[in-house]
Amino acid sequence: EVQLVESGGGLVQAGGSLRLSCAASGFTFDDYAIGWFRRAPGKEREGVSCISSSDDTTYYAHSVKGRFTISSDNAKNTVYLQMNNLKPEDTAVYYCAAGLKYYYCSGYGFASRGYDYWGQGTQVTVSS
Repeated sequence: EVQLVESGGGLVQAGGSLRLSCAASGFTFDDYAIGWFRRAPGKEREGVSCISSSDDTTYYAHSVKGRFTISSDNAKNTVYLQMNNLKPEDTAVYYCAAGLKYYYCSGYGFASRGYDYWGQGTQVTVSS
C-alpha cells in the first residue's frame, strides 16, 4: 500500500523558512514523480514543485521559483521542500503526491493528473 506522510508545517513569520518532508512507502523509489501541491482558502489547488526519479528533474511554479528547493533522499524514500523567504501568500495546506512514473514531472511543468497517491497535508501559515 502506497503511503505518503507529510511533516514540517507550522507557523512562521514572513521572511522565515520551513522544510517540509514527504516520507513515502509502498513503492520502489526508482521510477516516480513526487509533487508538492498547495491549497489556500478560497483558491484552487496549485502545483508548487515536483521532482522526478529521471536525473532528478525538477520544476517550480513561478510563484516559488528562487525561494523553494525540492530534493530527494532515495535512501530514506523521502522528498523535501525547503521553503525560504516565505510570504503571507504562501499560507496554505501543502500536500505531497506521488505518481508512479517519472514522466509525471518534467522540467516544463506538471499537473495533478497521474498523481494517484496523496498525503494528508500539512498546514503552513506565514504571518506578516
